[in-house]
Amino acid sequence: MKWLYLIIAVIFEVIATSALKESNSFTKLVPSLFVVIGYSISFYFLSLTLKNLSIGVTSVSYTHLRAHETEADLVCR
Repeated sequence: MKWLYLIIAVIFEVIATSALKESNSFTKLVPSLFVVIGYSISFYFLSLTLKNLSIGVTSVSYTHLRAHETEADLVCR
């Protein structure tokens, strides 16, 4: 279950990060809601992950999974 929580956290972080550009500095309501809700859900599931995995394993796995978001729009380079 801990790995599922980590994957859910990454998925919602990718959604929030993708919506961040579309929010246009938080001037558009719907993309801004995606950012706030997406990061909130991501942090919640990341906290659940940290209850069961060490911080080292969690941070390396989280960063590695995020690095493969899309070829055109990488967050981690």
